[in-house]
Amino acid sequence: MKVLHINKFFDLKGGAEIYMHNLMRRQAEAGLETHVFSTRSPSNLPSRDASTFVTRYNLSISESPLTDLKKAANFLWNREAKTALAKVLRDLKPDAIHLHNIYHHLSTSILAPIRESKIPCVQTLHDLKLACPNYRMYTEGALCERCKGGRYFEAVKHRCLFPGFVPNALAAMEMGFTKAVQAYERTVKTFICPSQFIADKMVEWGEPAPKFRMVRSPVEIKDRARRDGGYVLAVGRLSPEKGYEELIRAAALVPSLCIKIAGTGPLEDRLRSLIRANKSNIELVGFKRGEELVELYRRAEAFVACPVGYENAPLTVLDALGVGLPILASRIGGLPEMVEDGRNGYLVEHGSVDAWAGALKEFSELPQSAKDDMAEASIELARRKFPDWPQHLEMIRECYEIS
Repeated sequence: MKVLHINKFFDLKGGAEIYMHNLMRRQAEAGLETHVFSTRSPSNLPSRDASTFVTRYNLSISESPLTDLKKAANFLWNREAKTALAKVLRDLKPDAIHLHNIYHHLSTSILAPIRESKIPCVQTLHDLKLACPNYRMYTEGALCERCKGGRYFEAVKHRCLFPGFVPNALAAMEMGFTKAVQAYERTVKTFICPSQFIADKMVEWGEPAPKFRMVRSPVEIKDRARRDGGYVLAVGRLSPEKGYEELIRAAALVPSLCIKIAGTGPLEDRLRSLIRANKSNIELVGFKRGEELVELYRRAEAFVACPVGYENAPLTVLDALGVGLPILASRIGGLPEMVEDGRNGYLVEHGSVDAWAGALKEFSELPQSAKDDMAEASIELARRKFPDWPQHLEMIRECYEIS
């Protein structure tokens, strides 16, 4: 079977890209022929398909008036991407097309040649962009579902994606056009949902339920964590929806507990100031990957996922399950599907400093035997609720076949 994966980035920019690269590698090892269509960037990983990639524009900054005009046009309808993909489909003739995140940089223009090709097409929903212009249903420091019912002008009113009127107006126009012509619904036969939460949320927002298929992401059971580092670990982008401000304030109330946060992002300076002001026993250790990140997991006593916005099925939590870490997580989004409260960790009211302080304190005071039981429960839950890679590959293949 020949599979063409399509994503707007081909570097390891985020969870969607990490998952896609892992999936392509595993599919190739299983005997599938995998290809990719994406945008050009110096940070891309090597690919035999790189010659087919199209221009990547930086949408977050303003450049020359001509370049900005070209960006705006491509944001709505990327003619270069549409033409290039049509040629790829003619030349490659894949058996299945697997979309990931194509929004804005590739645009809905690429859906037209996919429909014309009549090749089975699926899409993994890594976030909430199918319903929400800013991907997250989180803005101005709070959960937001104002756009439900096609009220996409709310994204302009609240500046949900970018500062300034024009970029947000473009985002609202793009969403309105996409929904009006049912671009995704007419092209994608099966939407693959890593959590039941995201499937339910899409149906709640008016999407047709039969198109959504819950396929949990795989958990790779690895060597058990030693849990001898004397710290609790959090991993993620330092951005408002991740809830690190609340975690820092909560940690100040539990001075006996050390927390390490691995990641970088726009809130880094603010979080460092907040740590100093609250005298929290929290260390920002920066962006980590590879063996450095693995070692952080191995030595952690537990893992913390404290978002105040919706999460799908974070790879960071899957990794924590795979090494047998107790997990303290916000009771929001897909996280309650990954934590059984009181068994392999705690579910905590999102955004509540007092609730988080209470959960951190309760965990820190557990006897070692209880922490060991939670660690074993994480492994057991991973095996019971989540597939391994061979099982996941079979589930994905079934999605291709029913599409």
